[in-house]
Amino acid sequence: MKVVIIEDENPAIVKLENLLKDYDRNIEVIAKLTTVNDSVEWIGSNSGRVDLYFMDIRLNDGLSFEIFSRVDIKKPVIFITAYNEYAVEAFKVNSIDYLLKPLSYKELQKSLEKIKSLRENLPAQESMPVQQQGLPYNELSRMLMQMQKKYKARFLTKVGDHIKSIKTENILLFYAEGRTVYIITVKNNRYIIDYTLEDLMKHLDPEMFFRANRTFIVNINAIEDVLVYSNSRLLIKLNFEFDKEIIVSRDKVALLKSWFEG
Repeated sequence: MKVVIIEDENPAIVKLENLLKDYDRNIEVIAKLTTVNDSVEWIGSNSGRVDLYFMDIRLNDGLSFEIFSRVDIKKPVIFITAYNEYAVEAFKVNSIDYLLKPLSYKELQKSLEKIKSLRENLPAQESMPVQQQGLPYNELSRMLMQMQKKYKARFLTKVGDHIKSIKTENILLFYAEGRTVYIITVKNNRYIIDYTLEDLMKHLDPEMFFRANRTFIVNINAIEDVLVYSNSRLLIKLNFEFDKEIIVSRDKVALLKSWFEG
């Protein structure tokens, strides 16, 4: 399999190459690109040679999503990033996986095994030897989306000597105060849960929940209004009483608009 790495941090490139070698020494890295512009230029002339792309999201000259608007990418993409808030945008461009840094061998192995399994079970492409077949992007994307992990349906919380199970669909807001993370439910009850906001974003449906900033993760059903705020930021108004402002930072405004639009 021939892969392309689009990443602007050399240590991350080296780590990914080493993990790929550990998985399969026959994997060939045919290009390492560090910017949006370089990626567009290279893909425009060499896309037929590629089986799989690995992409960081934040590159030196912009977000890698820009690449998709400037060149036609017909092969699968695995995003590897430190920023979990881009998951919705990633799947809009039909990526087949979204891995968070620091990358582990186990997570990379899972992604590559999914591709391998699907490739082996797809119908052979006509008039082409199996070993020369590319990965059929549209079919892989469709099948992999069906295989995506299920998100957490419930969270446990302790109330005195009692353990309560709270349905995720009944949670309107997650927020942090120092190291403590709280949830607020549809009945306006507040509970403590044993998660960080970073961990929560791995378990929540990104179509339902949005991380507005370092402190708040909001359920789309809890939003009553979104207002333009100072310095090109946005202010989220909730449909229940809450004594804190939820302000969306400028770098997340476009993401929130896209998420809110669906």
